[in-house]
Amino acid sequence: MPVEHLSNSATPDEIAAVIARDGCVVLDRVASPEQIAKFRAEVAPYEAANSSGSDDFAGRRTKRTGALIARSATARDFVTHPSVLGAVAKVLGHATGFQLHLTQLISIGPGEPMQQIHRDQWAFDFFPFPNGYEVQCNTIWAMSDFSAENGATRVIPGSNHYADKLKFVEEQTEPAEMTAGSVLFYTGSLYHGGGANRSQQVRSGLNLTYNLAWLRQEENQYLACPQDVARTLPDPLLRLMGYARGAYALGYVGDLRDPLETLKPGAAKTQLGDLGDALARLREGSSA
Repeated sequence: MPVEHLSNSATPDEIAAVIARDGCVVLDRVASPEQIAKFRAEVAPYEAANSSGSDDFAGRRTKRTGALIARSATARDFVTHPSVLGAVAKVLGHATGFQLHLTQLISIGPGEPMQQIHRDQWAFDFFPFPNGYEVQCNTIWAMSDFSAENGATRVIPGSNHYADKLKFVEEQTEPAEMTAGSVLFYTGSLYHGGGANRSQQVRSGLNLTYNLAWLRQEENQYLACPQDVARTLPDPLLRLMGYARGAYALGYVGDLRDPLETLKPGAAKTQLGDLGDALARLREGSSA
C-alpha cells in the first residue's frame, strides 16, 4: 500500500486521521525552496565537521547532525510549524503534554545500504507499549527530493497496528517518495527504516520528532542548546524543549519551582500541575 499524500492545506484532524489509520502520511510542499536553502546554509558548517555513523544502524555512509535548536533559526521555525504541532497534538492528545524529542539532519550518502526496519519507540529500552498507545509522533522534512533510488525512507503503512518486534525485508516496505519541502509524518510504532541510496547524490532529511512529556528525550535538549542561547528563545519553544512539567508533579525544580523560571527568573510561573485533570484521569482509569 503506497503512502498517502495530503495537500499542505490539510487540517490537523485530516492529518491525524490518516496517521491513526496508516501510521504515516506525507504533507506536500510545506517548506519553500528559500527556507530549505537558508536551513542548509545555517547547518552546513556543522554537517561538514561531522563524521559518518560508527555502526550499521546509524549508517557508515550517513551523517547525523543534531543540536539544531542551537544551530539553526530556521530549524526552530520547522519545529514549531502550526500544521506539525497541530497534528502532533491530535496524535499524542491522550497524554497531558508532549515535548521535542529529537532534532537531526540525516544525510544518506551514495552506497549506503537499507537500514534495519525498526520502530522508533524501541529507543525506550524496548518497553512493550500497548498496541494503539502512541508515545511518539515524528516528522522527516525532505531537504532534497526523496526517491526510491536515493534512499527515501522505507515504511510499512498500517504496521502501527502490528505486533511488536517483527522482522521485515525491503520487498515488504514502501518508499516514502516526496519532493523537497514535503514532510513525512509517522508514529513511533510504525515499522520503517532509511532506504538504500543507489544514486550518486546525498539524500537529506530533517528529522524532528516529538514524544510524550513524561518520557525521556532521545536528544538531551538542555545540553544540546546552551543556556545562553536558550535564554534568547521564545517561551513556547522552551516549553516544547522540556522547560515545563510533563504531567502533575513531574519535572519541577527545587521547591516546586517552574522549570522555565530557573532559566528566566521572573518568567510566567505555573503551579505544581493541574490536580483536577490528574484526578479526572485517575477516575477514568478506575472506571475502565
